[in-house]
Amino acid sequence: MTNQDEIGVFFDEYQKALSAYDAERAASYWGMPSTIISDGFIGSVDTTAELAEGLAESYPFYQRLGLASVGYTVLDRVDLTRQIVRVRVRWHFYDAEGGLLTDSDYEYLLRRDGGHLHAYVAVAIDESEKLSQLAAARGVEMPQN
Repeated sequence: MTNQDEIGVFFDEYQKALSAYDAERAASYWGMPSTIISDGFIGSVDTTAELAEGLAESYPFYQRLGLASVGYTVLDRVDLTRQIVRVRVRWHFYDAEGGLLTDSDYEYLLRRDGGHLHAYVAVAIDESEKLSQLAAARGVEMPQN
C-alpha cells in the first residue's frame, strides 16, 4: 500500500521538474512503456528519451501561454494493489507573478518499481478544454497533435 507521503514526494518532485521545464527529469518519473490518453489523443512511448522529447516539444506552447510554474492538489487516491495506486490530481498553472492561469485534472496510474513510484498511465480529464480557453484568451494558437 502506498502512503500519502510517498505520493506527495512523487508529485512534489514531478512538479519541480515540470516547473523547471526539465524534460529529462520529468520523464524520469515515468515507467516504460507510458501512455497519455484524453478524448482527442492517445499516445504511448517505450523509452524515457521519447517521452522527454515529447515533453520538450510541448514546452514552447506552455511558455507562450505565460506558464512559469505548476502546483498540484491531490483530489483522490485509491490503492488498487500493493504496488499500484490511482491518483486524481488537479494541476494549477501559474504565471511569473504567481497568478493562476488555469487548472486541469488528471488521473494517474502509479506503480512502485525499485522502491519508487512511477507513472505509467495519465488520463487528461479537461486539459484540452482549459488550455484552449486560456490560449484563446491570450491569442496563442493551439498546437496540432
